[in-house]
Amino acid sequence: MTIVDRFLKYVSFCTTSDENTGMTPSTPGQMEFAKYLAQELKSIGLTEVSLDENGYVMATLPANLASMRDVPTIGFIAHMDTSPDASGKHVKASIVKAEERDYIDARYKGQDVIVTDTTTLLGADDKAGIAEIVTAMEYLVQHPEIQHGKVRVGFTPDEEIGQGADHFNVKAFGADFAYTMDGGAIGELEFENFNAAVCKIKVHGLNVHPGYGYHKMVNSMRIAYQLAVMLPRWETPEHTQGYEGFYHLIGMNGTVEETTLSYIIRDHDRARFESRKRELEHLVRKVNREFGEGTVEIELRDQYYNMREKIEPVMYIVDLAKSAMESVGVTPNVKPIRGGTDGARLSFEGLPCPNIFAGGENFHSRYEYLPIPSMEAAKNVILEIIKQA
Repeated sequence: MTIVDRFLKYVSFCTTSDENTGMTPSTPGQMEFAKYLAQELKSIGLTEVSLDENGYVMATLPANLASMRDVPTIGFIAHMDTSPDASGKHVKASIVKAEERDYIDARYKGQDVIVTDTTTLLGADDKAGIAEIVTAMEYLVQHPEIQHGKVRVGFTPDEEIGQGADHFNVKAFGADFAYTMDGGAIGELEFENFNAAVCKIKVHGLNVHPGYGYHKMVNSMRIAYQLAVMLPRWETPEHTQGYEGFYHLIGMNGTVEETTLSYIIRDHDRARFESRKRELEHLVRKVNREFGEGTVEIELRDQYYNMREKIEPVMYIVDLAKSAMESVGVTPNVKPIRGGTDGARLSFEGLPCPNIFAGGENFHSRYEYLPIPSMEAAKNVILEIIKQA
């Protein structure tokens, strides 16, 4: 099966994750896809294929070295779910020339690109990564003359809702280091990411008849609005880039009686990250002093941290990825992730895990697309890393 055919098969599975179900995987389509992948990995010749009750798939490409020289066990990881930000059901994918769609970047002119009919996202994030890993493994099985050490592959559920590493068994995976194939455009190589937290603010009010509300009514929506506008207006996703952090209001739901604000907090710098959380707590205290203790409640929860501190002691694994890219004609673009990957949390659990491009663009959008040469290049980078290790 070609890498394109494989990818097109994968996007036929609806694997949108859902943070509200309380299950792992959070949606049944992910387990259905996991079962398919486990069977596929067996069929292409991988060993030690496992699928656990939480939907995590792992497998091994055994070493075939002629000598017993010391080589590391390398892992490659990608996630099976797609973002809840847009529908991933009934994906209608097609192959077009880049210039046929005005939302495709001009640098891909002349290339074959996989797109949707724009009613759903495509699922290149991260089914492209899975297709690249599986196709590379199949190639190595079919070409035993290429000597290599042991390779482990892992596919996770629920990365898009921040739970992809929740049940990942690092010890069972058994790799010395790994790469997530979860980056964007061709050449991206990332070893630092946001520190991340989620915040839920609940505002309590009191509803009475509006004609008799004088000095009685407490409108929770107005208080929530007051609190929201106290945050710096320029420190939002639409006004920040590079290493700049932000507060992002991702949800609001309210009545006079009760209003909830949901935020995500992001910053590459750990000190500024902690400062952002303290600022939210300060604003809640300030509002409570005005309207009464207990009017506003806050719940803060850290999600993941910047993996840079765990990667820097083993920077040779970043250098290996850069060398592999250059060897296959890809110019490395080392940049910080304005987001996170499973690799961020896995790095803190003892599995150093930089992030490599999967090739897609406009992730989480109905205008997501995947240049086929970028997907082929990512597969070649995987093969080259294994050869050079």
